[in-house]
Amino acid sequence: MVEKLSKAAWFQGRRGPVVLVIMDGVGFGKYTEGDAVASAYKPTLDWMLANCPNTRLKAHGQAVGLPSDADMGNSEVGHNAIGSGRVFDQGAKLVSSSINSGKMFQGQAWKDIAGNVLAKKSTLHFIGLFSDGNVHSHIDHLKAMMTEAVAEGIAKIRVHILLDGRDVGETSALDYVIPFEAFLADLRTKGCDARIASGGGRMFITMDRYNANWPMVERGWKTHVLGEGRQFASAQEAIETLRKETGAIDQDLGAFVIAENGKPVGTIEDGDSVVYFNFRGDRALEITAAFEQDDFSHFDRVRRPDVVYAGMMEYDGDLHVPKRYLTSPPSIDRVSGEYLAALGLRTLACSETQKYGHVTYFYNGNRSGKIDDKLEEYVEVPSDVVPFEQRPWMKGAEITDVVVDGILSGKYDFIRCNFPNGDMVGHTGVYQAVQIGVEAVDLCIARIKKAVDKVGGVLVITADHGNADDMYEHKKDGSIPSENGVKKVKTAHSLNPVPCIVYDPEFKGDYIKELKSGLGISSIAATCINLLGYDAPVDYDSSVLQH
Repeated sequence: MVEKLSKAAWFQGRRGPVVLVIMDGVGFGKYTEGDAVASAYKPTLDWMLANCPNTRLKAHGQAVGLPSDADMGNSEVGHNAIGSGRVFDQGAKLVSSSINSGKMFQGQAWKDIAGNVLAKKSTLHFIGLFSDGNVHSHIDHLKAMMTEAVAEGIAKIRVHILLDGRDVGETSALDYVIPFEAFLADLRTKGCDARIASGGGRMFITMDRYNANWPMVERGWKTHVLGEGRQFASAQEAIETLRKETGAIDQDLGAFVIAENGKPVGTIEDGDSVVYFNFRGDRALEITAAFEQDDFSHFDRVRRPDVVYAGMMEYDGDLHVPKRYLTSPPSIDRVSGEYLAALGLRTLACSETQKYGHVTYFYNGNRSGKIDDKLEEYVEVPSDVVPFEQRPWMKGAEITDVVVDGILSGKYDFIRCNFPNGDMVGHTGVYQAVQIGVEAVDLCIARIKKAVDKVGGVLVITADHGNADDMYEHKKDGSIPSENGVKKVKTAHSLNPVPCIVYDPEFKGDYIKELKSGLGISSIAATCINLLGYDAPVDYDSSVLQH
């Protein structure tokens, strides 16, 4: 139980609630060309940036607990930082440290995985996102584990690759596959039968989240476990053929199975071991459930092999999923929601399915469920199961309905919501759709602003990372590469700063209108606590407010 915070002597709060709007994937672009945020028609946001206290916050790299400032931020670490008010070392950094120190391979989970294969002379399988995007996974982690497995005498390894094209270049799959095949060839010279066994685009198989599209997971299960699907002689052949036939970018490519003489080279069988090597939890939980749950009804697994299964990290700390994991996750404590609950403040959190877990689970420090059932209400608006470029407005209107009703009801002291458009539509790479997504969010903010005006609240607007602000690849000289006259699209997150805007219609001169600069998004927690009329915990990262 956290201590109760003290009332702020310099700020008594406002009569209405504090409303935090997180515009997922909306930052300040470095380049004019390709910045779908800057080019969008957004009169409300533009007015606020011209007339309200605002600053730019860091939302990537070390500011959100990632290994270096070359690492793009993401929604999970972003919401961890926003909700906890401090920066914790995150997945990529923890895994790299565990591997480099050798701690991973000394742990019981690795001993179980490797020992099972050695004892039964079976196969070690790796499944995960196949890139160096460092958002869900890193190919170097995979190679390090495979190298260790071979050193320990494991004689057969199969890798099931999920193509990225989202956190890295949209058609970069072969940049990873071709060198990896050389790596596998080297392992084979050391006595290990190591091969790619299956694969497909991350948005087509396996990596669903928030129970939004279980057929994705079923397709992955059939591909990786059962070896059912279109067969190819190699991953390179599969990628080149599917890309030529469909024109799809990597994340949307269909599933494929590597086979010899009509027989899959790497089905998952009784006695095998399986490592899901993604360290991020949201897109790991469903495939983990398919392997681990006895009572499973989401699809017909046909057969469930008796395997020793491990995740790269613990994906859900409350539910202890998976049962076995290779690296311990960050231990995030004393999140801002706990302090609000201790004060008896009432909270509403809302987003649509795609980001619902971010304003709840990740915001609360990777904690499932509510902090206080009596004081909190969480509302999930079901997302459309369609390509986001076809519905770039997503569920913005419905989220806004919930938020506006909450503001006007007088029931809540603090309201937070996430609009996913800038991120989810941004990942499609469709520029016009991304602009529309940003414009839809602006319309929603205009409605929220009117409600805040009516009740005398305070509106704080920020983002968890950039994306829509950087829609084209750029060379070091700022030029945009192109293929056949078509500009090369960027579908990954950006390294750009994000806004922090404070709209306070009943401002009383109790703080300086110039906000602090040079801070990270972890400063949002202390800022919101201050605006509720309280001093933030002394070890929280600084509020943007000066007084």
